[in-house]
Amino acid sequence: MKHNILALCASDLSAQILKWEDFLRTEKHCSRHTLRAYISDLSHFVEFLFNHFGKNPCLNDLSEVSIKDFRSWMSKKAMDGTSNASRARSLSGIKNFLSWLDKQGIVHNAAIKAVRTPKRPHKIPRPIHETQAIELVHNAHILEKQDWIGLRNIALFTLLYGCGLRIDEALSLNLSDLPRDGFLRVVGKGSKERQVPVLEDVENMLAAYLKEYPYPIESHRPIFIGARGGRLNQGVAQKAMRDLRRTFGLPENITPHALRHSFATHLLQNGANLREIQELLGHSSLSTTQRYTEVNAEELMRIYNAAHPRA
Repeated sequence: MKHNILALCASDLSAQILKWEDFLRTEKHCSRHTLRAYISDLSHFVEFLFNHFGKNPCLNDLSEVSIKDFRSWMSKKAMDGTSNASRARSLSGIKNFLSWLDKQGIVHNAAIKAVRTPKRPHKIPRPIHETQAIELVHNAHILEKQDWIGLRNIALFTLLYGCGLRIDEALSLNLSDLPRDGFLRVVGKGSKERQVPVLEDVENMLAAYLKEYPYPIESHRPIFIGARGGRLNQGVAQKAMRDLRRTFGLPENITPHALRHSFATHLLQNGANLREIQELLGHSSLSTTQRYTEVNAEELMRIYNAAHPRA
């Protein structure tokens, strides 16, 4: 919990914020990224109310926030350069908090329902071409001075591309979670579990890395570790990818998450159906998976325009 948000609140509001945070963590099983985003957005909103009311906002103040006040807050975020997508997320977080307070019978605010969500830009995934993905994965070691770190990078990026994992899912794995009988148990968003088939190439890369693992192989240890032995930080993996793409002169959209997009797109291109891809990715909604059909359509139009004599 950010201490500054509690310092700006009256005691009754700060107590409920702590309870809401506990609810998100223990009952909703929000990821740490989602939790951090919610608290950050609520901090900004509380700071706005502090300046708006000229005092530490309390629960009663929350019930009296008008639609004009909500719009002023959203306008301030826009003037600060916050994108539509980020403002939509911020509004969603505040709605979540007020809805929770309402269900607890603590605070009711009718105005929040009338606040229109900013339109999000329509984005489609940006996958990597198959040859680029394979080149990147096989050369993920070349910039590392220590052999085991190079093998770790190969194993991590092979896992992301070969199994379609989110980077956070991969880095959360412990040695006790290593594949068994050709499958990997993955805990995704909302603590939802799924079984993902593991290619032989992925298992081979993991085995090569674990042969050079610099610590005793104990079940509680993370599979992917940093130079000091702790769980590998996501930022370190992202930097390794950044350095690789610069070395090979590859596009800026090539990130660890782009390997997940590539996994789904290449499966679709080679005949997998959307339901199968949905299960493999751990999407709760098929509409999320359907974005990959747009990628295929876009590629098809590119080929058509490049190849047709009348294009």
